[in-house]
Amino acid sequence: QVQLVESGGGLVQPGGSLRLSCAASGFTLNYYVIGWFRQAPGKEREGVSCISSSDGNTYTGDSVKGRFTISRDNAKNTVYLQMNSLRPEDTAVYYCAAELGITTVQTMCKSPAIFRSWGQGTQVTVSS
Repeated sequence: QVQLVESGGGLVQPGGSLRLSCAASGFTLNYYVIGWFRQAPGKEREGVSCISSSDGNTYTGDSVKGRFTISRDNAKNTVYLQMNSLRPEDTAVYYCAAELGITTVQTMCKSPAIFRSWGQGTQVTVSS
């Protein structure tokens, strides 16, 4: 049974940092694309950053490029999202998702509906 568990969310001041973790169980990351998505109230789910566990290719959305970094540790079956220089507009529920790499990482990251396995989400609030 595929299971994804996010952790690391919380309340942080503008300019601060957080690191989110996505621990996978029930499958190995090989051949999967793991994505971080976020959804703010009243907005559509947005692809933040995605990584291919097989070749390490990544995609990062324009709104977070230069501030967020995705990485993986296949030995720990875990994917991370390092978030720096956080802004109030980064406030959202952050989800990780997994799907077999059926197309490019960029295409998959822009299409949340492709992903069939999702975690429960972790809240990130950026506020002073």
